Amino acid sequence: MSDDPVTAQRLKQGLPIFLALASVLLVVAVMAALYFGRDILVPLTLAILLSFVLVPAVRVLRRLRVPRALAVLLVVTVAFGTLFGVGSLIASEGAQLAADLPRYSLTMRDKVAALRGATAETGTLARIVDLVQDLGAALQPPPPVELKGDPGSATHPLTVEIKAAKAGVLETVQTFAGPILHPLATTGLILIFTIFILLQREDLRNRAIRIAGSGDLRRTTAAIDDAASRLSRFFLAQLALNIAFGVVIGLGLWIIGVPSPMLFGVLAAILRFVPYVGAAVSALLPLILAAAVDPGWSMVIWTAILFAVVEPICGHVIEPLLYGHSTGLSPIAVILAATIWTFLWGPIGLVLATPLTVCLVVLGRHVERLWYLDVLLGDQPALTPPEIFYQRMLAGDPAEAVDQGREFLKERALVTYYDEVVLAGLLLAQEDLSRGTLDRDRQDEVGSAIRTVVDRLGAAPIARARRGKARVASREAAAAVAAAGPDRQVAGVVLGREDLAPNWRGRTPVLCVSSRGPFDEAATLMLAQTLGRHGLQAQVMAMKALREGERPERTDEIALICFSYLEPVSLSQIRFTVRQARAAVPGVRILVGFWRERDPASLERLRRAVSADVLVTSLNEALAAVLAASRDPVAPIRAEATRTTRPALAPAAA
Repeated sequence: MSDDPVTAQRLKQGLPIFLALASVLLVVAVMAALYFGRDILVPLTLAILLSFVLVPAVRVLRRLRVPRALAVLLVVTVAFGTLFGVGSLIASEGAQLAADLPRYSLTMRDKVAALRGATAETGTLARIVDLVQDLGAALQPPPPVELKGDPGSATHPLTVEIKAAKAGVLETVQTFAGPILHPLATTGLILIFTIFILLQREDLRNRAIRIAGSGDLRRTTAAIDDAASRLSRFFLAQLALNIAFGVVIGLGLWIIGVPSPMLFGVLAAILRFVPYVGAAVSALLPLILAAAVDPGWSMVIWTAILFAVVEPICGHVIEPLLYGHSTGLSPIAVILAATIWTFLWGPIGLVLATPLTVCLVVLGRHVERLWYLDVLLGDQPALTPPEIFYQRMLAGDPAEAVDQGREFLKERALVTYYDEVVLAGLLLAQEDLSRGTLDRDRQDEVGSAIRTVVDRLGAAPIARARRGKARVASREAAAAVAAAGPDRQVAGVVLGREDLAPNWRGRTPVLCVSSRGPFDEAATLMLAQTLGRHGLQAQVMAMKALREGERPERTDEIALICFSYLEPVSLSQIRFTVRQARAAVPGVRILVGFWRERDPASLERLRRAVSADVLVTSLNEALAAVLAASRDPVAPIRAEATRTTRPALAPAAA
């Protein structure tokens, strides 16, 4: 850094631009390396992905006391033998189909002619049929030219044939051996890489730990082992599912009568690795062939039904049971990855796009230095549930927050949502207010939006105990449900009038008083609404109104006063307010809510310092304490012995 303050200031201002340019150059350099190094990187990548699939088989043989080298050679031999068998099957079936295609041209021409007659009055369909017919004519080989007359006559001109110079031995070898040697060399590299990766798996893992960071060996080792195990299970499950998909498609096409069903079954299994469009592309060729073989349309219809039934079952029923509802990737990340990898590596990149992106996301979730990969490519929300809630309040969009809250309430109680999402979001707003980043108008907008959410969610039914997995459709709501954890037992308790002590049977036995902060009113409304939903009606007043002389309704019926504090205040001020309340309503009990995380060891000391009967830090604790006091007015009220600090509300992992 320069000693000149002007130069230093300019360098500081230009630093973000330099960092952005450096990031762009880094991305360009990486993409250039991937593109120009594809001849080496593609076999290496295929070998790494194949090793994830073969590792479980090697472990099984190792448990049977087979030596590592022999186990690796056996597994690799079986795997590559299977791959060569599949390749031979594709080649033979493809050659047979190509030989049979001329027999189906007459049926296709008849169907095109029939479609032309049926669509003579429809301009768009007629043009489509003409296009199909022109395409078919272009694919047909030209008929031989038949010449009449004597050679040299006007009707039979002289034929001039130009022959290229005779190629040398080296050119001949390059022409004929090149297309054969390149695939063989690629296969050989994949074979060698796979063998050495399986043999040196532990050594490669240690090197990865060193690169990722060896400061905490236990955590890094557990993270990498977990990532490798997850990837291995995922790829193995995906491979098994796609093979089963191909087998079912092949059997179905064989029953329908479509030629070369084994070829299309294998292609369906391979193309299903391509996200979103793979199954649709694999259905295109069988549909065209079915239309060419069958004079009618029944074969085409049954083929379409086969793919329309099997793919949804695999994608929406079997797939969630095997490895979750999705690959853990966002849809835009899948499409973007498919585009980039296809541009870099061609068709093989399209097939490898999803597996490679899954690897990047898993690394981002387990390696701290690569966290941004999970944020950019993963399907989990980038913000925590409280941050999402607060962002929507800043955007003035309470309707979307209400929708997400209702999704959350399908599996959890409203008091849990208030505690873990809304109250935590209020704390974020309070922190911005303390830093001075919220002006008066924005404070009013955020407060109004939060009150709208509380009012609308207050009409939701009280949640009962539920079993089974969450049924929420929104990923954001599902992440909030997973982060919040189970409901407290008190969330399902609703008291009737007969359950209350005599002095708690008034119309509003609880008075909830909000502090002076702009967001304390929302927290107080949530507390009063929570108590009311569980059988204890409460009235809400502001601290300012009480100090100005306004009196609460039915003071003689008040059994408990709850003071709500979202912003930090002095303990002496709280103590003074509590003494005033006791003097105004003799015999009343006092609950103080500090709606922020506190050290559990200091809660009792704080309770004694503010002279309150109970001090709570969450709405669940307040609900438990008030319900207990309403049934036993003699015993001292205490907060529920539960978590006193909230867990970190991070997005749930896939």
